[in-house]
Amino acid sequence: MPDDIASPCVKQCQLDASGRYCTGCLRTLAEISGWGSASKAQKQAALQRIASLRQPLPLRELHCGRCGQPFHCGGDNGGCWCMTLPPLASADGGGDCLCPACLQRLAATR
Repeated sequence: MPDDIASPCVKQCQLDASGRYCTGCLRTLAEISGWGSASKAQKQAALQRIASLRQPLPLRELHCGRCGQPFHCGGDNGGCWCMTLPPLASADGGGDCLCPACLQRLAATR
């Protein structure tokens, strides 16, 4: 359906400690399991609830764990630039974030 509302899933699925909601998309288990059959109004209500929970990340200056170059993460947009790439959190066995260039190169190899 062209007017259907896409799932807010960010492919970083993990339940919170209480097991009630996903820490990636912030949907409740009921919202996740019922998304496909939910009405447009129900989906819009879920998206509005999720938007009210999102807090902008503080702007941080980091240094790339691979090349050492400084870069910024967070800011007013509510997230980080890396959220547009596939999740690669365990690719280097932990450590700090990678700069945009190094993370994009790593994503291209996966």
